[in-house]
Amino acid sequence: MKKIVVLLAALLFVGACSKLTQDNYDQVKAGMTYQEVTDILGTATHCDEAVGTKSCRWGDDEKNIKITFLADRATVFSNQGIQ
Repeated sequence: MKKIVVLLAALLFVGACSKLTQDNYDQVKAGMTYQEVTDILGTATHCDEAVGTKSCRWGDDEKNIKITFLADRATVFSNQGIQ
């Protein structure tokens, strides 16, 4: 049973990473809402919120897309290891 859980978790992780492509990154535009971005990239791996801003990361330390939202609008974004 434990092996099945680990396998399913690995498959979910691989599936989530499949949206981390240059084509999807290029679709992200300043002013998009968080929902519009998640429609393209899927659910963020991690988000931090503070005083009207939300900083989110899709992926891990080696391959990721980072986007900062101000008032639910994408303002600053970057990527690392995306091809």
